[in-house]
Amino acid sequence: MRLFPESAMMQLEFDKVKALLASHCNTAYAKYKADNLRIHTRLDYIEPELQQSHEYKQLLQNGQYFPNDIVPDLTKDLKLLSIPGAVLKEESLVEIRKLAENTKQLFHWFDEERNIAYPALLKVVQHSHYEKNIVALISAVLDEGGNVKDTASAELVQIRTNLTRKRAELRRVFDRVVAKWNKSGFVSDIEEAFLNGRRVIAVHAEYKRQVKGILLGESDTRKTAFIEPDETIELNNEVFGLEHEESREVYRILRLLTEHLSVYAPLLKDYHTIMGEYDFIRAKAKLAIEIDGNYPQLLDKAIIDIIKACHPLLLLYNRKTGKPTVPVSVTLNDKSRILVISGPNAGGKTVTLKTIGLLQMMLQSGLLVPVHPDSQMGIFRQLMIHIGDTQSLEFELSTYSSHLKNMKYLIEHANGKTLFFIDELGSGSDPNLGGAFAEVILEELSKKHAFGIVTTHYLNLKVMANKTPGIINGAMAFDEKNLFPLYQLVIGKPGSSYTFSIAERIGLDPRLIARAKAMVDNEHFNLDKLLNNAEQDMRRIEEKEKELQKLLRENDRLKKEMEQIIDKEKHRQQVELLKHQNKISEDRIAYLKDMERRLKQIVFDWHRTESTEDKTALLRQMKALLFRQKEKQVKEKDKKKFDSKYIETNEKIRPGIKVKMTQNNQVGIVKELRDKKVIVQLGVVPITVDLKNLVPVKDKLPEATDEVK
Repeated sequence: MRLFPESAMMQLEFDKVKALLASHCNTAYAKYKADNLRIHTRLDYIEPELQQSHEYKQLLQNGQYFPNDIVPDLTKDLKLLSIPGAVLKEESLVEIRKLAENTKQLFHWFDEERNIAYPALLKVVQHSHYEKNIVALISAVLDEGGNVKDTASAELVQIRTNLTRKRAELRRVFDRVVAKWNKSGFVSDIEEAFLNGRRVIAVHAEYKRQVKGILLGESDTRKTAFIEPDETIELNNEVFGLEHEESREVYRILRLLTEHLSVYAPLLKDYHTIMGEYDFIRAKAKLAIEIDGNYPQLLDKAIIDIIKACHPLLLLYNRKTGKPTVPVSVTLNDKSRILVISGPNAGGKTVTLKTIGLLQMMLQSGLLVPVHPDSQMGIFRQLMIHIGDTQSLEFELSTYSSHLKNMKYLIEHANGKTLFFIDELGSGSDPNLGGAFAEVILEELSKKHAFGIVTTHYLNLKVMANKTPGIINGAMAFDEKNLFPLYQLVIGKPGSSYTFSIAERIGLDPRLIARAKAMVDNEHFNLDKLLNNAEQDMRRIEEKEKELQKLLRENDRLKKEMEQIIDKEKHRQQVELLKHQNKISEDRIAYLKDMERRLKQIVFDWHRTESTEDKTALLRQMKALLFRQKEKQVKEKDKKKFDSKYIETNEKIRPGIKVKMTQNNQVGIVKELRDKKVIVQLGVVPITVDLKNLVPVKDKLPEATDEVK
């Protein structure tokens, strides 16, 4: 992206955003990319980077693990690997092995499902491959601690075996000498030490000529002498020689390993770059979470349709201080390319301008921005800015001539792919003359089809915006009653500067205010007053609309709750009805399950018994079980028939009354009582029945019929 002036990044505080991004980077590669963040103008560059940041942000928010463990800067080591005859140290080889192992985890992480879910992250590795031979080569030589293994070569095995044996022999001889000299009182408290790689005994200085050996040094106080005994000189020489042979063999092995790995130098550089790329993407995702960044819809044309945008640095500052951040919504398209923002000082005009400019820079550099996800943002090839009041930025154009010089550059270079920001257009000169020039400049920028935001206090620019196609008014809301800026941008109408209102509220002498009003052109004053009243009316309408929307939402909530209650009651009634209808079925199922269990038991007992009598008894049980239900149905039918003709009474059973037999619901007449037995005439046959099985009954009266005509 082409920027004007060169300090545009600093004026819009893009350098601070880059510093925030760099603070989240772990690798030198990612930090370099953050410090040198480029602002692209091509969709095929911007879109993949935004998508990668968005996908990694989803991983972090969902708590999913992504295998991009921190890898140290191996740039020098990998460069050295490409040089013939170079030798890498054990530490470097261990880090290269770790790099290859991390890359292996990375390739394994992308399975079939994740390839579909994270296509943008997959693109980073899709042109590379994992080579398992790299880890195999290094692991064959180095152990987990980074030491060369004994098995790295046959020569090294032999050297270390001899070295171990000689060291053990040296230890025995040395201990024997120490014990002998210690017994003689020659040895100091230190007893032994190492000088120049050789093992020596520490003796008192006054005895140094009484012991046999080579004096290799003395302590700083000259009270202790370090002597190599004659008995260990030859063994020390042999150990020293073997250690030298070991070092040469280890060097040879490492040189050979480096030579074998050199063929994979380009691939290892790819691995190093891939891990750095993922670290950079991770940093962008963490920054997005920190500033509430989202992925808006990206369009390959000049357009700005930002919903609920926040300045990221202001958002972080307010979050620390516990203050709310008021979002802003702005739309610039082919029909409304230039927005003229007016309103009182310190009302948020410049912050709004900087917010849009910074977010556009961030988006085109591949960073997620703090806007609503439904926002639409396009791509611009030029970004031009002129801020008179820098508000803590290290840039200021204090003269009107420099102001016009910048305006000249904007007019000459602006086009349909230009996004410009001008703070206090026309300021720095006579209001009438400056306002006229500002109007001309704005007309020229509109003719160039450039997109931009302008802040102003000039009344003629507010009037011009209302009648010029492609230019729209906007105002920063202000609470006139409490003299408090609301930092809300209202599109479609100009705003008042509240000059006299602010003067009245702060208690300025009314006579001075009246004199100032008298000096102002009457039409000018009336227009500013009209804007003032219109803004306050608009605020009242917005408040009433918010209250109405709140009541409508409450009404919808109550309606939904009532519908839920009604649905629950209907459901409860249906459940009760189904329970009532299914009660008989449930009893039937329980009876059948019990019958099935008893039949299985009978069949089981049938197979177990061999007695004919037992089998006959089991058959009787089975018949009784199978036909019991039929008998029950017959009894129920008889009972219904009985209930239609007779009713039970509480009379005492005596001869001549009717009684019902409880076993079969049949009715007869009592003929005779014999103790606890009763003779009942059932049809033409008298039968004897137990008294307890009889219930007195009488004929049921016929139901009332219709009145006889």
